[in-house]
Amino acid sequence: MMLTDSYQQRRGQIEHYFDRTAAEAWARLTSDAPVSRIRATVRAGRDRMRSTLLSWLPGDLRTRRVLDAGCGTGALAVQAAQRGADVLAIDLSPTLVDLARDRLPSGLGAAGIGGSIDFRSGDMLDLALGAFDHVVCMDSLIHYQSADAVRVLCALAPRTLGSIAFTFAPSNPALATMHVLGRMFPQGDRAPSIVPVAEAQLRRQLAEAPELAGWSLGRTERVSSGFYTSQALELVRR
Repeated sequence: MMLTDSYQQRRGQIEHYFDRTAAEAWARLTSDAPVSRIRATVRAGRDRMRSTLLSWLPGDLRTRRVLDAGCGTGALAVQAAQRGADVLAIDLSPTLVDLARDRLPSGLGAAGIGGSIDFRSGDMLDLALGAFDHVVCMDSLIHYQSADAVRVLCALAPRTLGSIAFTFAPSNPALATMHVLGRMFPQGDRAPSIVPVAEAQLRRQLAEAPELAGWSLGRTERVSSGFYTSQALELVRR
């Protein structure tokens, strides 16, 4: 399945935003530094979502290779590695990847401490990354139209042996309103907007994709925390 121009354009916007415009704010949000009450709800929601996605992976990840696609500052990658996984953690933003390296716990990967993490900045669809047992895309597809998000999952599927867990922004009136209001800000001040997705439409698109014929839909869970709403969905190889 070919990736579209809309995907390529959106990817460039996301890279610019997280690597330049929002890097400092994102570094603070993903730390334990004090934040506003609004951002505290986002932080709490992301923590719950990360715990959910990690709970869907095997408890013992030794010998397993995991792709953290859109790793940000690396919290999920670290926890997966602490359970024994060899994690390839990749993000479009070199700034966030550098921060993730700086936050890496000392000794991770040494005998008895866990697996390993290979942090990289670049495209999660790069074929040179190789194959994986499990792929996790936490909030890395929420800025794309559902058709483009499905194309990304179709590109990852042939190189994934076990499961793909990803999140999407479930369509609801509050999120739709925020989406409209966001368009009122000057272009230079906008974050790449989150694209609300109707779950029924997404499930239909996944079921109709020939590249996912050998996959089944698994668990799903929605996390709502103030200004953070995201829904996790699992694809499992049959």
